[in-house]
Amino acid sequence: MAYLAKGTIGNVGMPGAPIVTFQFLVVPDKKTVSGTATINQAIEKGTYSGPVSGSIYATGFGTTTQIVTFAGVVYREDDGALPLNFEAHLAIDAKWNGSGGFKYGNTHVENVPVTSTE
Repeated sequence: MAYLAKGTIGNVGMPGAPIVTFQFLVVPDKKTVSGTATINQAIEKGTYSGPVSGSIYATGFGTTTQIVTFAGVVYREDDGALPLNFEAHLAIDAKWNGSGGFKYGNTHVENVPVTSTE
């Protein structure tokens, strides 16, 4: 059965840290996720947003019960600057909390919190 997942990736509350918010339709039977990702970075780069899609897999390991990977192309919202490729990976529990990372342009972030906003 499909469901919605919403959350953040990054060090929320750290000044200047890039933060990704995501909203997905998750279809476990097909092992797919699709939706949107928005990247906010108060310093320097602005806000980027775009459609993303990827995969979700069960791990069978302890509290990290799911691995999610997704990618897409994001665009700067204020001026339509050149698009950037975006990729992310999450190691999460059943409630969509855990850790992960992402990259876009020359920015690469690893081992940051993933938090559900549901």
